[in-house]
Amino acid sequence: MSGRWLVSDQVSAEVRRQNEAGEASADAAYSALIEKEGPREDGVVPPDLTAAAFFDVDNTMVQGASIVHFARGLAARNYFSYSDMASAMWAQAKFRLTGKENSEDVAAGREKALSFIAGRSTEELKSLGEEIYDEVIADKIWPGTRALAQMHLDAGQQVWLVTATPVELAQTIADRLGLTGALGTVAESEDGVFTGKLVGDILHGLGKAHAVRSLAIREGLNLKRCTAYSDSHNDVPMLSLCGTAVAINPDSDLRDVARVRGWEIRDYRTGRKAARIGVPTAVGVGVAVGGAAALIKHFSDE
Repeated sequence: MSGRWLVSDQVSAEVRRQNEAGEASADAAYSALIEKEGPREDGVVPPDLTAAAFFDVDNTMVQGASIVHFARGLAARNYFSYSDMASAMWAQAKFRLTGKENSEDVAAGREKALSFIAGRSTEELKSLGEEIYDEVIADKIWPGTRALAQMHLDAGQQVWLVTATPVELAQTIADRLGLTGALGTVAESEDGVFTGKLVGDILHGLGKAHAVRSLAIREGLNLKRCTAYSDSHNDVPMLSLCGTAVAINPDSDLRDVARVRGWEIRDYRTGRKAARIGVPTAVGVGVAVGGAAALIKHFSDE
């Protein structure tokens, strides 16, 4: 019986952290929106007041993992070493081999990345994020997904990114794309300096759904009129929350869920690239694993 209670307590603690992460993300996103727009007047708010679109970032809006792209740029600027990127690179290698995102890999990789910013100023990270977006991320936006976001903007709806990436970097992507804002992982800061801790947890899974729900309350959105987009089965809670769900470049598990639930599926990967990401052959897996290991070793030796 004691074992059952222990598991229950662990689950409850995890849910509390996810809820805290979602609430913190919604607070940060709403504050950033108000700061950007200023006092709202007639004609400033979108004409479609109760509908919005929520887009996952990694492999949905951006090809690959945004945090890895940013990390490469930061490493090039000696923010940390390439060897520090090894775990994140390995997690992404596994994703490309299997087409599936592992929540433990996501959490471990991003928590480690966040630990590197302890003692750094929030403004420094924001400024570097803008530089790295222009140098690297801009060319990795999926045109098809970007067009979908623009469709919602043209309809007068808010468009939000929802991602486990730090909110400062997520907001940069949203700003560069002309979107409403971003819900991302909130790193604790004091007097404009990161402490190296998270507020709650990584914004992932249930945390994303809580963030979307909390933001909807603040903005007066009707979630039944909202649309959610993602590539990952881990985002089923967020996708299920909205009236319309669309699977973009889906992993195999999300593809199955989408087919069962009748969700639209859009895959912007083409030809050999789609096959390589989705269902690799045994030979392909072996070669790719060896290549990934060599790549990580190369980074570690630098």
